[in-house]
Amino acid sequence: MSKKQAILDAAIRLFAEKGFKDTPMVELSKMTGAAEGTIFYHFKNKEDLFLATLENTRDDIIGQFEQYAAGQTFADGLTMLEGFISFYLFLAGTMEDRFLLLHRHDAYEIAEGNASCRAYLEAIYNCLLDHFEQAIVRGMHDGSIDEVSSRKTSLILLSMIDGLARFRTFRLYDAGTLLDDLLVMCRKMLRPAHKKTEGRNHVA
Repeated sequence: MSKKQAILDAAIRLFAEKGFKDTPMVELSKMTGAAEGTIFYHFKNKEDLFLATLENTRDDIIGQFEQYAAGQTFADGLTMLEGFISFYLFLAGTMEDRFLLLHRHDAYEIAEGNASCRAYLEAIYNCLLDHFEQAIVRGMHDGSIDEVSSRKTSLILLSMIDGLARFRTFRLYDAGTLLDDLLVMCRKMLRPAHKKTEGRNHVA
């Protein structure tokens, strides 16, 4: 691993744990064994380093999601959507530092005045929205999902799922225990009306 990558990995952990403002460069220097001059040789300043950690987070999350999507075969659009939802919560549990970095207020505060920061955040969420929308459109075509506004529905679902991910990130609640309930709710919301009726008749 290069010295630059080692600095970046350590910075992700520190920014995630302490936030941007409360992360001193001297602590990063001690953690990595790199002099502050070396850190600022690779990164212009503290904000530049933070942006690099966010860029790295964007690449990791999108890369993992694209790899998952490319390697799966789904029976229909609803099953595809359920797979994407489950994988997003899986990522939130296995990439804790990156999701904590993503869920802190720091990035959104910086994004108000920094176009690159805003672009990194938008790229992450647009990737997720695009995959959810792809599944919903497929589901409307194959009949597994009712006719809905695909983009608005994707935004609503992402809001719900990201809320659960934040529970996990901040250790407020084990979001994994709610996954099955979330999927049941999604099926109830999205399945065509005649399939909902068939389900009730079958239970009766």
